[in-house]
Amino acid sequence: MNITLDQAEKIIKVAKEKSISLNTKMNISVVDSGANLLAFARMDGAWLGSADISLKKAKTARFFDMNTGSIGELSQPGGPLYNIEHSNDGLISFPGGVPLKDKNGEIIGAIGVSGSSVENDHAVAEAGASAL
Repeated sequence: MNITLDQAEKIIKVAKEKSISLNTKMNISVVDSGANLLAFARMDGAWLGSADISLKKAKTARFFDMNTGSIGELSQPGGPLYNIEHSNDGLISFPGGVPLKDKNGEIIGAIGVSGSSVENDHAVAEAGASAL
C-alpha cells in the first residue's frame, strides 16, 4: 500500500490548521511508503532550515516505522540505537516524525514537521496523521 496525493494533501491541510491553532509556522513533509517526498508545504514565515529537517523526520519515521521521538529515546548514549542518526545520510531523532497508517494499520508513508518546539512539532505531526 502507498499513500495517495489526495491523502497527503489532506494531511498537510489538517497539520497546517493545527499549526495555526498553536500560533506557529511549520514546514510539513509527507513521504510515501518508499520514503520518497510526495507533498510538502512551508507556511509563510516558517524557518527555511526546518524544511530539510521536516523531510528527514518523515524519512526517519518511515525508515524505522516509529515516531522519531521514540528513536531519540533509543539513541541516547548507552542505548541500543546510539549514533543511529549518522546512518542513512542523516536521521532526525527528536519528535516531529510520525508513520502514517491506513485503516487496516498498514504503514503507507510518514509525516515530518519542523519549525517550532519539539512538542509543537509532534502535536502538528500527530494531527496530520489523524487525518487519514
